[in-house]
Amino acid sequence: MTEREQKAAAKKFAEYWADKGYEKGESQTFWLDFLGNVLGVEDPKTFIKFEEKIKIDRASFIDGHIRATNVIIEQKSAKKDLGKAIRQSDGSLLTPFEQAKRYSMELPYSERPRWIVTCNFREFRIYDMENPRGEAQRILLKDLSKEIYCFQFLVDVGNEAIKHEMEVSIKAGELVGVLYEEILKQYNDPTAESTLKSLNKLCVRLVFCLYAEDSGLFGSHTKFHDYVKSYAVRDVRRALIDLFRVLDMPEEKRREYDPYMDETLASFPYVNGGLFADEDIEIPNFNEKIVSLLLSNASENFDWSEISPTIFGAVFESTLNPETRRSGGMHYTSIGNIHKVIDPLFLDGLHAELEEIKEIRAEKTRVQRLRDFQNKLASLTFLDPACGSGNFLTETYLSLRRLENEVLKLIHGGQVLMGLDDIIKVSIGQFYGIEINDFAVTVAKTALWIAESQMMKQTEEIVNMSLNFLPLHSYANIVEGNALRLDWESVVAKEKLSYIMGNPPFVGGMLMSRSQKEDIIAVIGDVKGVGELDYVAGWYYKATAYIANTKIEAAFVSTNSICQGQQAVTLWKPLFEQGVKIQFAYRTFRWDSEASLKAHVHCIIVGFSLIDRERKVLYDNERARYVGNINSYLSDALNVFVESRSKPLCCVPAMHFGNMPRDGGNLILSEEERQYFIQKNPCSEHWIREYLGAEEFINNKKRYCLWLLNVSPADLRKAPLVMERIKAVREFRLSSKASATRKFADRPSLFCQITQPQNVDYLLIPAVSSERRKYVPIGFIKSSVIASNLVQIVPEATLFHFGVLTSNVHMAWMRAVCGRLKSDYRYSKDIVYNNFPWPTPTEKQKEMIEQTAQEILNARALYPDSSLADLYDELTMPVELRRAHQQNDRAVMEAYGFWPDYNSESACVSELMKLYQELTK
Repeated sequence: MTEREQKAAAKKFAEYWADKGYEKGESQTFWLDFLGNVLGVEDPKTFIKFEEKIKIDRASFIDGHIRATNVIIEQKSAKKDLGKAIRQSDGSLLTPFEQAKRYSMELPYSERPRWIVTCNFREFRIYDMENPRGEAQRILLKDLSKEIYCFQFLVDVGNEAIKHEMEVSIKAGELVGVLYEEILKQYNDPTAESTLKSLNKLCVRLVFCLYAEDSGLFGSHTKFHDYVKSYAVRDVRRALIDLFRVLDMPEEKRREYDPYMDETLASFPYVNGGLFADEDIEIPNFNEKIVSLLLSNASENFDWSEISPTIFGAVFESTLNPETRRSGGMHYTSIGNIHKVIDPLFLDGLHAELEEIKEIRAEKTRVQRLRDFQNKLASLTFLDPACGSGNFLTETYLSLRRLENEVLKLIHGGQVLMGLDDIIKVSIGQFYGIEINDFAVTVAKTALWIAESQMMKQTEEIVNMSLNFLPLHSYANIVEGNALRLDWESVVAKEKLSYIMGNPPFVGGMLMSRSQKEDIIAVIGDVKGVGELDYVAGWYYKATAYIANTKIEAAFVSTNSICQGQQAVTLWKPLFEQGVKIQFAYRTFRWDSEASLKAHVHCIIVGFSLIDRERKVLYDNERARYVGNINSYLSDALNVFVESRSKPLCCVPAMHFGNMPRDGGNLILSEEERQYFIQKNPCSEHWIREYLGAEEFINNKKRYCLWLLNVSPADLRKAPLVMERIKAVREFRLSSKASATRKFADRPSLFCQITQPQNVDYLLIPAVSSERRKYVPIGFIKSSVIASNLVQIVPEATLFHFGVLTSNVHMAWMRAVCGRLKSDYRYSKDIVYNNFPWPTPTEKQKEMIEQTAQEILNARALYPDSSLADLYDELTMPVELRRAHQQNDRAVMEAYGFWPDYNSESACVSELMKLYQELTK
């Protein structure tokens, strides 16, 4: 997050919380919002601990504790003065700071805070315990955007561990990439498919050996390094072949195979798991550079035990993937984003259950419940039907094992246990995946093995005993195949499965390959609208069929377009008819999935099932709301489907597309071209009109067009430059592959589609505009100005229509049902305008809307040198214009009867959906 973005986020946060401040009900949401959206913590729920229990004279609770940065937070309601003493349960009078300081004295010495923060929603006071008698730094909520840099202490240290783990994983990927390049040069045919398959397998084996020696799996921390170093460069190939064969051979069979086996070679443990089973892979001769890279860079100067298997698996796979290598990017899904899927799907519930068990006072009952909980963890089964390199499966495994280790700590912590071989019950055998890329399948298995090893080390520390990691178990749970063609029950029986999750491919309906389109039709059928569905829709259909008659819950990361426009109908209507219910959802947010290029994708997360949860959760800008229902537009509203409509639902003027040229650009002129035409062919001045698209309208840019409607052929021949353009239009249209375009070649002087009103001004609405604006800029335009096909026009619109369409009510409707281009709004007449439920105001209400609409136009006129982009930027919007819009918003809401009870956007959308349902009965 840049400094500017953070300041903007702080301003938005301060505005949102300005009128809130209930201590018990809103404290946790306040701090999660602050940490996540303003300070950029990826997973704030695991970063801060709330209501931590401590014992003074009785049980007390620390409001917020951030262990990673040694911070204690004491939160009060908005009405409490942070400088005044408050009577405690023991009768003492303590200020919030003194109260927090008393709590800190009860913590273990290593956990005592460096910082104490007191807050009452209106003000923060920051105390540095390095100088406990010093003055507190006071920051008002309204000044947060200016003072946001003062809060870096909250997150700096805590992010270091995450940052370090990520940097180590990316560095590991880079090391593999360099080795890969050098080894590839040694093959006879570096481009052969068999070469690349062999090299990929070789790299996986080398990585496992490097990890195994650093993590102690091979015994000595330099065992692999010393083995390779003991051979001359020319013999390293043979040494690796021998080592790989031995690693796949049980120790009792080694003497049968080679009675005189070298002792060093024989001392390596049996690995199993199929990792070293294929003896047919081609291994080329190594040269001095490769051996040096392997021994010095990859072994001596790098610690593989510190990698994150969740991140590294994806980085490793993308490092050796030709497409991502060409783009220079390493693709991985951040751990924080993975938790946006798995936390509300199942992990939040498991954490809450464990916290509840901890509170049981009877030790025998508590221990039994802990054992039952451990067995429950071991019974859960997961499927990722687009698992890639396994990052969702790996992070889920790590999360379950962390919970299991916490259980073991509560039951056995500090004891030396003997003879408990099955102390660890959670297994990578609980995790299933489908992946179309064979190499990614291998990487996913390896990432899970590394995760298993790391968690076993943590368990050893808890139970004070050594556990055997090797030999690996040969789980074949990650299957190579096309998930949309494969029967998922052939991978895991649905009676056995608990959850489905993942991040299927992001491919838009218009960008799919022929085979991908065939995949979708094979799953969904050749139904109306199937060609417009995104590729991910196939996973929703497959999952819905799979979970029939079960309690399985699923959640996918998806392109946001599947819950917008026509796709929200085509995809979700048949799924809802089958009983699907959306249980939780993240509305559109930016998904950063790449380490070096940072390719930003705007997406959503949808959690769904055929059972009904008691409480549904809707996340918007990281803020969670419990709602009664989540519909296909990810709104807290009725399950209605806003289908394409050719005429307005209400009695209002018709909206049209602007004029479409389909001219190859030959009828369009820049300012310079316009002047040149007038200079060379003066008669053309009367035919050149201002030409307005969304870009020109919003940013006050000038473009022109040749508008030759009703111009006589004789006059046209007097303008050679115009005739050249007409000829070029005809040639462009004749050469088109589209028959609809070719048929317009017989009238090359005219636009293909003409909707321009004659002698009537019109209202213009951009077809695409930025989602950063609260209001889409719209306005009245003179009939002499030609509207392009990138805008919508309403020729007979009045001030009343303008007032309603520019209001927050219409904007809320538009945001709920419109399609998107990336995250920008795509305003559609057939979906947005024609389905919009208009109000039925009284004469007085109508007059008020017209009055406030005129005030909006008057406020704009105060700034003639500013574009609409300037005027509607949230940071530069003039106060007069903002006030005029607020007055208009209220006038429109009163006409609907929404004010003041339904003045939030979500409530407004919910009421509009009810109106729409009534109007369409």
